[in-house]
Amino acid sequence: MTDWNNKKVLVIGLGKSGRCAAAHLAGQGAEVCMMGTDAVEVPCPDSEIELLKRSGVRVVLGQASIPAEPFELAVVNPGVMLGSSIISAVQQAGIPIVGELELGYREIHCPNIAITGTNGKTTTTHLIREVLQSSQRKTEIADHLETPLCSLIDQSMALDFLTLEVTSFQLETICDFRPSIGVLLNLVPDHLDHYDSLDAYARVKARLFENQQPHDWCVIQSEALARLRSLGVRIPGKVMTFSAENRRADVYLDRGLLISKVEGWTGPLLNMVDGHLSGPHQAENLMAALLVGRILRIPLETAKKATQSFKTLPHRGERVRELGCVLYINDSKAGNPHATAQALRSVRPVRAGEPNIWLIAGGDDKGLQHHDLGPLISQRVKGVFLIGKSRDRLRAAWSLFAPCQFCEDLVEAITGAAKQALPSDVVLLSPACSSLDMFRDDEHPGEVFRKAVNQLSTSRMPSKDASAVESVVPSFDQKPSSIAADKQ
Repeated sequence: MTDWNNKKVLVIGLGKSGRCAAAHLAGQGAEVCMMGTDAVEVPCPDSEIELLKRSGVRVVLGQASIPAEPFELAVVNPGVMLGSSIISAVQQAGIPIVGELELGYREIHCPNIAITGTNGKTTTTHLIREVLQSSQRKTEIADHLETPLCSLIDQSMALDFLTLEVTSFQLETICDFRPSIGVLLNLVPDHLDHYDSLDAYARVKARLFENQQPHDWCVIQSEALARLRSLGVRIPGKVMTFSAENRRADVYLDRGLLISKVEGWTGPLLNMVDGHLSGPHQAENLMAALLVGRILRIPLETAKKATQSFKTLPHRGERVRELGCVLYINDSKAGNPHATAQALRSVRPVRAGEPNIWLIAGGDDKGLQHHDLGPLISQRVKGVFLIGKSRDRLRAAWSLFAPCQFCEDLVEAITGAAKQALPSDVVLLSPACSSLDMFRDDEHPGEVFRKAVNQLSTSRMPSKDASAVESVVPSFDQKPSSIAADKQ
């Protein structure tokens, strides 16, 4: 660990990652100045600011310029964009910049397993934790929102591994960060309001591997690996691949079976019907977790048992309720078109060729294109209820494929969908956008959805006699589909 005693450190951004970094540094004797900025992810409660002050952190609010002091380091919250004026001022002052992830990595006392990708990070991170814990490996999960890495530094001495969910914004500010096992799930368009292109976004994601050594491991979706290689990205560690579509991968999906071609580990690994997760996107999450288990020499039967008992996380294809033979699904974490495509493909139609989904979508589209989702919407969706600031763009992209209706808020959309849904239909919240234009985070709309759906009564349902119709509520499909990446 670094000797921080009496060293002057500037922490930028009042988000939880920044607060944990500031608290750790102050506890190690550093002189910490923490600056607020308009670019933080969520407002910082006054109580948290008071805690920081009591721990010795100097908190500066409402100041546009950085203090004219000889800071030895600046730690940046992931919610602060590197192109902002305050970061430019830090750079001009010649102050080295790192993120909270880099700071935590330098301070922890155990190896780490890091998971990134556009979609599926949270599910895979939790799956890997279950696999490790099933074999008595001690681990904790760190992320940039709920449990930042700096909050686990003291605990890390007693752990075998830290399991890290890592975003592209965090990878922008690494220097030495190096996972013993790096997992890249998929690369599809996202955050194009921040990155110039998908290639630029992919290069940032590839930084997960840049400091690895030849003895480290890289678990990569084969399609993502192909993109990185096309960009000339060097992968220094030992590579193992997986895919729901590519049978040349080390582990692939074949009619619900996960099949391995890994030497000494060949043949069927797991049957999807034996667990709670389903769909090609979840198959890839499972493949990644099982490959991590293989690398760590965890017996397959032990790892299988852990994954088969794992259930869908909240806000990720979460079945909220069946009412009047209509299924309500909360997929509020689907923050891009690819994630929504996975949600649509994962709902099995009652009869082939007949749409049975009422889709609720909208928010901040982050500069993404939604036209490619149109053909799938025409196959699966009866109607779309649009909310948020990008609803005009979504209607322009989808109105040729399904009826689109504007709603003032999410509750109005839920009520409208419930009134039109017939038995065997599905009401699906899957925004295909960020929800930050209307909600505090991407889980908040799921909470509103869950509450509103649980308050629905059968009086909201169509007058058609539901009791006379066989309850054929669609389930998540376990057959392969043409899309390989996962949603969170």
